[in-house]
Amino acid sequence: MEMKGYQAGISDFTGSDSIVFGISTDELDENKRFAEELELDFALLSDAGGEVARQYGGMMERFPTAANRVTYVVGKDGRIAYIGEGAEAMNPAGAKDACLGLE
Repeated sequence: MEMKGYQAGISDFTGSDSIVFGISTDELDENKRFAEELELDFALLSDAGGEVARQYGGMMERFPTAANRVTYVVGKDGRIAYIGEGAEAMNPAGAKDACLGLE
């Protein structure tokens, strides 16, 4: 699972002046239960209406009410520095490298 990979490697992000958080189209209560179950050390936010996912082009084409697994690294300037989709989104290595490369 994507969240487990990020939780296992959360210490890899500490030297990069970055903030890790997840966003899910699930309801807040479901995200809270899921975060507690996985013992996440980072926030899991709810985008139940899918507004954020749509703005970032992350909604599934076949199932327009569900979001794809996508990882974004956004710089302090608001520009997207990295996009990982599918299997790449589940591996935190690319996001970690992108965070370390941010100024």
